[in-house]
Amino acid sequence: MKILLTNDDGVHAPGLAALIKRVSEVAQVVVVAPDREQSAVSHALTLHHPLRAARISDNIFSVEGTPTDCVNLGIHSLLSFRPDLVISGVNRGANIADDVTYSGTVAAALEATLMGIPAIAVSLCTKGAGENFDAAAACAARLACTVQKQGLPRDTYLNVNVPDLPEERLLPPLITCQGKRSYEGTIVDKVDPRGRNYYWIGTADLSFEDIPGTDYHAVSRGHVSISPLHIDLTNHASIEALQGWEVR
Repeated sequence: MKILLTNDDGVHAPGLAALIKRVSEVAQVVVVAPDREQSAVSHALTLHHPLRAARISDNIFSVEGTPTDCVNLGIHSLLSFRPDLVISGVNRGANIADDVTYSGTVAAALEATLMGIPAIAVSLCTKGAGENFDAAAACAARLACTVQKQGLPRDTYLNVNVPDLPEERLLPPLITCQGKRSYEGTIVDKVDPRGRNYYWIGTADLSFEDIPGTDYHAVSRGHVSISPLHIDLTNHASIEALQGWEVR
């Protein structure tokens, strides 16, 4: 099995190092990752300036771009083979509920899926530096073997969230749906020493709705959450209702 690894925390991130170590035990690994942190860039693609890639070692490349750029460049140029699987992570911080739409980690898996390659996004649910990247990487390695054996439904990729616990304390994985975040967005408005306004985008409330069957419900109780995500964002159940609209 040949696997392409990437992330959005940067090529030197500890989560990626843990993933390299664990996945290398079950597959041939090549890394194509951003040269710096690219968190919350979502599915951004660099179109207005050239990308540069540097070979750090025989199987590790650093790219001046987004996670989506890395998957594109890796598959279409840097790799000598087409990977059997793409794994993105291990991200520092959860990617659950509505936050998946912001995530560069999840977007890298989406990009691979668009190319017809099975993909997994893996995140460690921590609010700090993270202590158990190795446990999350071990989960990813086991899941990679399962995906290789079982396959994935068409146009589907997996969003995996692992509580920040030692491997022996993790509860069994649960198949979950995407949860719902409950928050009020806030903008921190400040003035610099030259009298110019500047802004930080933040959130006042980082809580999630505790809905049974969701990713948050699972990880908050110590389970590994595996959510199957789909490329098609259409709300098919609403099509018939909307067709009755008189849109002018």
